[in-house]
Amino acid sequence: QVQLVESGGGLVKAGDSLRLSCAASGRTYAMGWFRQAPGEERGFVASISWSGGSTFYADFVKGRFTVSRDNAKNTVYLQMNSLKPEATAVYYCAARNVQYARTRASDYDYWGQGTQVTVSS
Repeated sequence: QVQLVESGGGLVKAGDSLRLSCAASGRTYAMGWFRQAPGEERGFVASISWSGGSTFYADFVKGRFTVSRDNAKNTVYLQMNSLKPEATAVYYCAARNVQYARTRASDYDYWGQGTQVTVSS
């Protein structure tokens, strides 16, 4: 059973940066980041294939976020720059049992507990 633990969330001001980390306890392949704001459905943010050669981003990212991974550490990262108040949400890490990255939450097999990101204006 794979366990995912997110870290790096917090309270920042608009325009600041944060780097989220997701450490996996077992072997994982493609991984993704999703977020859920109060009263909203969980939505896709970014994903990365097992090799790191393929990445996908939600349109609202617009070059401000970067997903990366270190397979030696079994960890995936989400670098978030120029944060906006609408980015306030719980951010979840997810993992698949296959190497290809996807953008739908239903394609992921394992989920972390989430880390809160709050961006003040």
